[in-house]
Amino acid sequence: MKKVNAIKILAVLACTVPASFVKGQERKAPAYPLITHNPNFSIWSSTDGLNESATQHWTGADHSLLGMISVDGNLYRFLGKETASYKTLVAASDEKAYDVKYTEQEPSGDWQAAGYDASSWNTGKAPIGDDAKVAKTSWKSHDIWVRRTFEVANPAAINELFLKINHDDNIDVYLNGKKVYSKEGWTNNFTYIPLSNNDKKSLKAGKNTIAIHLINTAGGRFLDFGLVEKIKNKAAAVQLAKQKSVDIKATQTIYNFSCGKVDLKLTFTSPLLMNDLGLLARPVSYISYQVQANDNKVHQVKVYLSASSDIAVYRPSQPVTATKYSTAKLSVLKTGTAEQSILGKAADDMRIDWGYFYVAVPKSTKALQFVTAQNETMNAFAKGTATSSLTKGKSLALNTIIPFGAVGKTPVSKYLELGYDEIFAIQYFKKNLKPWWNTSGKETIEGQLTDASNEYQSVMQKCAAFDESVYADALKSGGKEYADLCVLAYRQSIAAHTLVKSPEKEILWLSKENNSGGFINTVDVTYPSAPLYLIYNPQLLQGMLNGIFYFSESGKYPHPWAAHDLGTYPLANGQTYGEPMPVEESGNMIILTAAIAKAQGNANYAKLHWKTLTTWADYLTKEGLDPKTQLCTDDFAGHLARNANLSVKAIVGIACYAQMAESLGYDDVAKKYRAIAESMVPKWIEMADAGDHYALTFDDKNTWSQKYNLVWDKVLGLDLFPQKVYDTEVKYYLGKQNKFGLPLDSRKAYTKNDWILWTATFTSNESDFKALVHPVYRHSIETESRVPLNDFYDSNTGIRDNFKARSVVGGFYMKMFSDLLKTK
Repeated sequence: MKKVNAIKILAVLACTVPASFVKGQERKAPAYPLITHNPNFSIWSSTDGLNESATQHWTGADHSLLGMISVDGNLYRFLGKETASYKTLVAASDEKAYDVKYTEQEPSGDWQAAGYDASSWNTGKAPIGDDAKVAKTSWKSHDIWVRRTFEVANPAAINELFLKINHDDNIDVYLNGKKVYSKEGWTNNFTYIPLSNNDKKSLKAGKNTIAIHLINTAGGRFLDFGLVEKIKNKAAAVQLAKQKSVDIKATQTIYNFSCGKVDLKLTFTSPLLMNDLGLLARPVSYISYQVQANDNKVHQVKVYLSASSDIAVYRPSQPVTATKYSTAKLSVLKTGTAEQSILGKAADDMRIDWGYFYVAVPKSTKALQFVTAQNETMNAFAKGTATSSLTKGKSLALNTIIPFGAVGKTPVSKYLELGYDEIFAIQYFKKNLKPWWNTSGKETIEGQLTDASNEYQSVMQKCAAFDESVYADALKSGGKEYADLCVLAYRQSIAAHTLVKSPEKEILWLSKENNSGGFINTVDVTYPSAPLYLIYNPQLLQGMLNGIFYFSESGKYPHPWAAHDLGTYPLANGQTYGEPMPVEESGNMIILTAAIAKAQGNANYAKLHWKTLTTWADYLTKEGLDPKTQLCTDDFAGHLARNANLSVKAIVGIACYAQMAESLGYDDVAKKYRAIAESMVPKWIEMADAGDHYALTFDDKNTWSQKYNLVWDKVLGLDLFPQKVYDTEVKYYLGKQNKFGLPLDSRKAYTKNDWILWTATFTSNESDFKALVHPVYRHSIETESRVPLNDFYDSNTGIRDNFKARSVVGGFYMKMFSDLLKTK
């Protein structure tokens, strides 16, 4: 996990058709999962009303799905909003290279003015920053002053002027000496800032200047900017469908709308069923439509979907191609970048720009498919235009019109499919790996789309049954609020992974550390995520450990502790995090291997890696009881020595090693390491005891922390720590809760909701469990941070400190996993 500051959520730009909020809509989530497969193919709605905002990739970039319905010629929009389109006036570097003048020494005089002489300043190419892989001009100081000159032919002809900018951190922007933008904080990608008419009047025919002062306060440095004009569209007359309800299930999000004289049930299904790896890995989701009249009359109905080619690009400025074709059973639209730089990028805030995005519909529906510019989609549907005239461009729209014909009180149902072929999904120690569904290299995406269509009814039935089962089990385990949290976590956790097969023919279930560094297969992200996979398919947890074991056992990571990660997603070529977490990751790997043994009823997987596990167990024996200054998984809190919770992890890890040894019949080894772990417990108690609680660090009894690592002592039946430790801690925690949860520790008010649910799992009664869970649930439905569920936030305000769309919410399933083991 990477130490980063809070990022303010960017407002979604207004659409040409004004949106009205759905009155009385009960909030179910901070963001709603729609299409969820992996870190690249992940589309969400960030508003309670599906037609209140453009749909987005988990990073916040628009990945627009626009849905409308025609009822007797009357149009209603039920999905998304039309995204704004822009014409470039002054290009940023994503479109065209440009030079700037800059200085890192505070300039004298009126440096913002258009006529200022900056000839003594340095000349450099944009973008400017401290990441050598991205920046063309290096900037590593606290401040930088930048000037850029450009020509404008006719300012009066500009419709609406916007500043297109991506900056990190604090910034002041001047247009010909007039301040037009100021912000404390930073953006994660290009943001379009509307400039007022007075700002626009600062533009002159001929030469103009933008001057910027940028300050670095923490973390990275970056600057790229330009000017654009918002394209004025002639909007069709479209009404808003009235959203009546939304329900989130494990594999589905279901909306109900009133669209004038018909009702529409809209279902997004990503069939992520972990007992079927072929289905889990198939990169195809369904959008299902069920329409019926609400006035007992018959109406002519058509449903329209427009999917943006931006789903297949890193930046909207990238040129794309689009084609329309058919197979024996399907009508298909396809789009992707012209460049196709396969596995050419590795970063956190990244969208895939290789491979191809598909919209497919059964031929039997007699659907019309065509391609337009994205800003022409609404009018195309209104006018009935259905000609694919575009085959290349930027920000194209893949449009599908499904005729429902005459619809009365009997429901009529149809569906379409969205798919993505990455071609190559992961680079694993310099070898490019195809996605799991095409490991053989002989499969095609058309085959996957056809299989998905042929199996539509059976898949939907399986998903409905699974959704019901998950909710029932979670409800039984922890009550309604707990069950709602588990359902919300399901698709999010899975969609932060990619499934591939290693050259050694092993499963690799590789996570991306979303919004916290972008690392691939981070061990201390696997650790909190694990309970979900231990319940539904422990083989997938093996797939989360296999690459780390290989890294050590191949000699590529020659240390007596486990690695932190395998690289930066999607390039798994070796650790890229800046330093090790020796006790943290070694403890994690041993504990999770023991958890697999418990889930599977044998330690066969542990036996495959016994030598490596022994090395790590010996390291914990030597260094784990009283850890030296180092990072743990909560690295945003900084380095810490004598960390009591980290010490618990080491003790539990050693006992887990002993438990596996006993299962394998290594009785002497089991006895030796069990004795070591048991001998550490009273020492831990003595060092950590602070009277009414146990301390954060052994050397400061005025501190406290969640001892979430204790949960494995209970769940795996290790029985190391006396009940008094648990009772003392839980009683203390209940007195420290804030509005949105129990703080992580005494240093600050921030918390981690995955750890809270682990802590809740070792409570001794239902009342205490629910008392700890309730503020976490409250956060999920009240937080101002409208992003895929964030796990790190301020426990007083509920505003995220960072970390969204991450796999760690799989840890919510710890109570369910604990209950499952009790039945074995």
